[in-house]
Amino acid sequence: MNSFRILPIIFLGVFFTQCKQDKKSTAEVIKAEAPAEVLTEKPKDIKTPEGMVWIPGGSYTQGARENDEFALSHEKPAHPVRVDGFYMDETEVTNDEYAKFVEETGYVTVAERKIEWEDIKKQVPPGTPKPHDSLLRPGSLVFKKTKTSVPNLYDFSQWWEWKVGANWKHPKGPGSSIEGKGDYPVVHIAYEDAIAYCEWAGRRLPTEAEWEWAAHGGTKNSMYAWGDDIEKLNDEANTWDGEFPTRNDKKDGYENKAPVRSFPPNSFGLYEMSGNVWEWTKDWFNVNYYSELLQQGEVTNPEGATTSYNPNTPLSDERVIKGGSFLCSDTYCASYRISARMATSLDSGQEHLGFRTVATPEMLKKN
Repeated sequence: MNSFRILPIIFLGVFFTQCKQDKKSTAEVIKAEAPAEVLTEKPKDIKTPEGMVWIPGGSYTQGARENDEFALSHEKPAHPVRVDGFYMDETEVTNDEYAKFVEETGYVTVAERKIEWEDIKKQVPPGTPKPHDSLLRPGSLVFKKTKTSVPNLYDFSQWWEWKVGANWKHPKGPGSSIEGKGDYPVVHIAYEDAIAYCEWAGRRLPTEAEWEWAAHGGTKNSMYAWGDDIEKLNDEANTWDGEFPTRNDKKDGYENKAPVRSFPPNSFGLYEMSGNVWEWTKDWFNVNYYSELLQQGEVTNPEGATTSYNPNTPLSDERVIKGGSFLCSDTYCASYRISARMATSLDSGQEHLGFRTVATPEMLKKN
């Protein structure tokens, strides 16, 4: 999904054709010496923070499985990874949790801020005319069902609507509210909004490798957070069941977002690692990164690419999001698979995008 702040311009017919330069180097330098054993045992001198669980470290193969018919090229090649143990939120950060952060800090999210054309100009081709002021108003992307079948599922503008006034407090735009939905995942959260919350809470976002390892729940090679049986999908995750984006049959009980803990946790005790809302990670999205990582052998605690590179959206700096959402369907993206990943612009807030946090023992000792 491209930057929500430039979507009004995209919808006016401006399409990006330029190629970003000097964005192709990817992997952090990995030390050549043999790595120490990863941390698996939960430190005895640290109390697990409320709402978090200990994720023991281990080794696994990151990336798409060989038998995954839905795997996309940017999920390949699979590569060996080692991850130290860490603490992770049991659930996505909720509206109540984010509201507490905002109340204590006065923080204003990206979707609530005035749009500055001088900032937007940096993300579009030179010479792009300034849109009408009516389009340069704070808002975010809201999902809308189509009335008829959609033959072209590559044109996301058919089911996404730029809604002025949409933000975390008004997820469907003006007139909508999160009242009574404190235990729903907070959405319309841009990358810096998630980072601001993490800094306040003494946490950070997970790396993509940490997130994927945690989603496996110790199974290492499973396709989904609950195992390999796709027949369990409606019992295990909030996704789109029916013809996307026209009809959702709600066999999982939900048409839109679900409260956290609505579905069974995985073996590590993590809820909704598949479906419900996408989740930010700290990694840059770079189409070359997995290939370069494979050449380095088994990498310990990979931090992701050093820079963003996506030839499909060359003017946007993008991070990796994981987990899929209530919009994922086998007729569209099937991104409830553990290996699924998507590139998302830093200032992009959407109705199906939230986050959860992690903490290392070192971070908790400092706090």
